[in-house]
Amino acid sequence: MKISVYKDVFKLARVFTISRGSRTEAVVVRVEVELNGFTGRGECVPYARYGETVESVMAQINSVPLPVTREALQGALSPGAARNAVDCALWDLESKTTGIPVWRLAGLDEPGPEITAYTLSLDSPENMREQAAVNKERPLLKIKLGGEGDIARIEAVREGAPDARIIVDANEGWTADIYHQLAPVLVRLGVEMVEQPFPAGDDEALRDIDRILPVCADESCHDRASLPTLNGKYDMINIKLDKTGGLTEALELKKSAMAAGYQIMTGCMVGSSLAMAPAVLVAQSVAVTDLDGPLLLAEDRLHALQYDEKGVYPSTNALWG
Repeated sequence: MKISVYKDVFKLARVFTISRGSRTEAVVVRVEVELNGFTGRGECVPYARYGETVESVMAQINSVPLPVTREALQGALSPGAARNAVDCALWDLESKTTGIPVWRLAGLDEPGPEITAYTLSLDSPENMREQAAVNKERPLLKIKLGGEGDIARIEAVREGAPDARIIVDANEGWTADIYHQLAPVLVRLGVEMVEQPFPAGDDEALRDIDRILPVCADESCHDRASLPTLNGKYDMINIKLDKTGGLTEALELKKSAMAAGYQIMTGCMVGSSLAMAPAVLVAQSVAVTDLDGPLLLAEDRLHALQYDEKGVYPSTNALWG
């Protein structure tokens, strides 16, 4: 068994801004695992919010003792981007080796397309109105917010896209006072939920808030070990493979969270179709799918995922799984 690690850079279609900053490109790590003439691939997005860099993630991947199985990998690496890329590559490798699609290997039902959110990045109300108008035919818009000026932003988006479903993502940028101020306005404008309004680790106030606008845990939820800390604070969790450390844990987290009564959102970092492909399996029949990473890129990989009015489709074997 051989593992090769690569850094890939994709230009974005436009500047992408959240409350923590802006970017013009997506930098990802691609893993290829070779065995007996077959190659499995996976992709991850190192995220500075979790102390990850491209270099640190590549070093973690190169530290994995070989040969490695998916089961052994869960103990060899902690949840995070590095384990995600290797885990997904091992799933792909098994699929390539056996000729059996990953969904069947995982004991899942055959997947179909899922309607995905399309993200509008943080900007002035005028520019966000323009973004919304350009994308008003999309069924679900996800709006990046950041605190001051958010009422004007969401009102502008609703003007630009009067018929779209809307969810918002505060990226840890609110306080309890801001929630109390914004929630009634957002509910009036038809917003369905807010993702991670308070900083992870400083979200205890959610226990005492009348959550008239449902709250989804993102940075506060990584893997199954996170679930006990969320009780009474969140109505939904966002499962991202770069947080769970791969498809293996993501599927287990989905089962455990559903059993605990949480609604499920399946999200992504800004990456290519290779990163989205395994997440499409997690997204089947969830409350919210947010796998629009490739739609934000100026370019994508060969054999890219298909997107149309029915949503994002499962990958072909030429891409992954």
